[in-house]
Amino acid sequence: MTATEQATQSGSDLDYARFREEVESFVRENCPADIRQIVKDGRKMHREPWARWQAILFQKGWGAPNWPIEHGGTGWDTLQQAIFNEVLAENDCPPQYHHGLRHIGPVILEFGSADQKARYLPTILDGSEWWCQGYSEPNSGSDLASLRTRAEIQGDEYVVTGQKTWTSHAQEADLMYTLVRTKEDTRKQMGISLLIIPMDSPGITVRPIRTIDGWHHVNEVFLDNVRVPLQNCIGEQDNGWRYGKFLLSRERLNSANTGNLNQSLSRVRELVETRLTGTVHRRRRESLLTRLIGIEAEIAAVRALGMETIDLAMKGDPITLQPSALKLVSAKLFQYLTETAMEVIGPDAAARMPRAEDASFDGNMEAALWAQNYFYSRVRTIYGGSDEVQKNVIARQIFGD
Repeated sequence: MTATEQATQSGSDLDYARFREEVESFVRENCPADIRQIVKDGRKMHREPWARWQAILFQKGWGAPNWPIEHGGTGWDTLQQAIFNEVLAENDCPPQYHHGLRHIGPVILEFGSADQKARYLPTILDGSEWWCQGYSEPNSGSDLASLRTRAEIQGDEYVVTGQKTWTSHAQEADLMYTLVRTKEDTRKQMGISLLIIPMDSPGITVRPIRTIDGWHHVNEVFLDNVRVPLQNCIGEQDNGWRYGKFLLSRERLNSANTGNLNQSLSRVRELVETRLTGTVHRRRRESLLTRLIGIEAEIAAVRALGMETIDLAMKGDPITLQPSALKLVSAKLFQYLTETAMEVIGPDAAARMPRAEDASFDGNMEAALWAQNYFYSRVRTIYGGSDEVQKNVIARQIFGD
């Protein structure tokens, strides 16, 4: 049973089936073909197509599905947001860029000043300004509270010095929301502030971190006496840990969307059936197709748990270990799918994979993209909370501290 069917049968006043049809009709008619092809091919999404799609959604009035109406959002409930994201995935439309809409936007809505809301929310909505996240540091990843980037007050400015790492999209961002230490003589979770830092500020250097997939996702960001106005501090100084935790809590239900998993499953199944033809490949083909049946069943289970979690959110009931379980299983399923694809295109494809975006080997772009997606899928068990972190969350919920 689909999310729409479950919602309709529950007796809700809102016609979720009609809502789904409206979203499907709009995205099929308005999501540009070239953008959908990027998603379908499994290529890296960059700012230009992403911002173009955001502008289209903004003109429709759907720029921020998770924001309240009074700030330019749709005011949709949790299930409507889930249906919207699922329909995007099912139609090869990219998800909306997360750093502005789902990360810093809600923080500014909740804790930002009136001036900050007026300055930053409109350009997040229309996609004209791009954000990145300055959290992780070389020695402060999972233990983020140990961060060492410092901000000292000089007059009406902070002077920021330090280094951030694994900063995705820093090479194309206009602004970075950044956790910095503003007080030393306190426990490490205190004395942290959340600053908005323009990426064109003097003293900022961005250096790419080249990853095994050949794509340019992440960067090192060096801050050398970067001057930031005091009014760019979100909320109270020294209370940034609270705002950082609030930001991370907004991402709890992302893994409930199985649309991308189902699209990947369909493509891997098609790859098996078209590449492994004839009697010579019969046993291998049947073995891989059987494996995909098992993956399909697991995707269905993830979807069922996702719907259960959305139902809890709709009722206002506590959400405990479900998001961690969804993240764990979804990440592994993406990896299983790309591993299956790699078995089809051949193990030698990875060894000969190009180290640049939009390049192929032996003229075979399809094989190159599968190889790049295989390597990229490795990071799914790390970002957004590593497997180890998620398992600890689940263990604490079951067994207590």
